[in-house]
Amino acid sequence: MYFDSWESIARMAIAGSAAYVCAIFMLRISGSRTLSKMSAFDLVITIAFGSTLSAILVNSSVSLATGVAALALLVALQYVIAALASRSRRFSALITSRPVLLAWDGRTLDVAMRRERVTGDDMLAALRQHGVAGFEQVQAIVLEADGSLSVVKKPAFGSAPALREIAPPG
Repeated sequence: MYFDSWESIARMAIAGSAAYVCAIFMLRISGSRTLSKMSAFDLVITIAFGSTLSAILVNSSVSLATGVAALALLVALQYVIAALASRSRRFSALITSRPVLLAWDGRTLDVAMRRERVTGDDMLAALRQHGVAGFEQVQAIVLEADGSLSVVKKPAFGSAPALREIAPPG
């Protein structure tokens, strides 16, 4: 229970080190998108990646070659899905959430907040993070596809090209 054998520890150290080096290499060649803020699909791939790496480390029935092939498959899937999403708006809409307007012209949009499960405290935290003292200074607060909250201040609003895909209420 507490100790199997030195052989199992050596296997874990060797396979784990090799798998770690392979994982870092694959993440580096797959590009920055793999490590950027995550969509739901990216999160699933990341969890699967970690689970696979864990299986290589602790499950002696998973060979290093099989584990590395599984890691490569996950990176390839992420790359293919990201490439398809960048080429097709329709495909992108299937796997990526759209930005949602949560406040407009200093007023919160309570229905949208409830639907997206964003609290007033979440909104206040976003204001503080963006250096805004109150809602009266805000043109828009947007829940982004990655789950972050963007705050657009009124003075910086101008023609608002960043908000063109997000319809204001009314």
